[in-house]
Amino acid sequence: MNNTFFKKYVIYLLFLVFFSCTTNQKIVSSNEITNDTTDDSFKILVSDVLKNSKLPGRITENIQKKIEHSPDFINEVSQILSNDPYLRILVDKENAISEDYKPEDLVELQNSSFQVNRNNLLLRKEAAASLEEMGAAAKAEKIILLVSSAYRTHLYQADLYARNVKNLGQRAADRVSARPGHSQHQLGLAVDFGSITNDFSKTKEGIWVEKNASSFGWSLSYPNGMEEITGYSWESWHYRYVGRDIAGLIDSHFEGIQHYALVFFKELSR
Repeated sequence: MNNTFFKKYVIYLLFLVFFSCTTNQKIVSSNEITNDTTDDSFKILVSDVLKNSKLPGRITENIQKKIEHSPDFINEVSQILSNDPYLRILVDKENAISEDYKPEDLVELQNSSFQVNRNNLLLRKEAAASLEEMGAAAKAEKIILLVSSAYRTHLYQADLYARNVKNLGQRAADRVSARPGHSQHQLGLAVDFGSITNDFSKTKEGIWVEKNASSFGWSLSYPNGMEEITGYSWESWHYRYVGRDIAGLIDSHFEGIQHYALVFFKELSR
């Protein structure tokens, strides 16, 4: 049985089909996942994806060892695949979202357990609820989080990117600003905290968020020292909501690096 036929056979067993969506990436929808994704076929598929996803060898090896001794990783991945696919979609310099994509469940953020620095900041409903919960937990410790940016349209990002290119030059702008269609903000799942500078990391708010965000489903998108991996310089203020399941997986299996986990799920959804 050659490798191509084997892969098709595995996919047939799992009933994994791919569909066209508003992005230019393929996403596995929740109703296309079978009830039995913990069998040997799915395990083989996940192992194959790990081998071919160009993740650091140490991460692949550690996950493979865990798969051999426990079903936990496979079960966690199965659960994530049954959730909203946009929580795991990879949007970076190489993977874009379509120009006309706009979430249908955007809600306006209001001053509540956290503060907003201007009106009309929007976020997807689930992310906003989680942010409210995280803000309340921070407030209980006398820490008030300030949200400075949230959902951005394709057009807004295009204008912002053009201004950065004009002010900084193309090369510098590409280190700190996403081209239109390549911004996590267009997903309605990302927020910028505080002053939108790396001084945020030294504040009590920044220290608290770094320590606690993943417990509420949030993940730092562009960590310090990871520019070669993420494509962007350190942004201590930029967090993306991925949900508690993925956030936990990022911490426990992908060394706390959001990009690695999203690359894995992109490859799994091919």
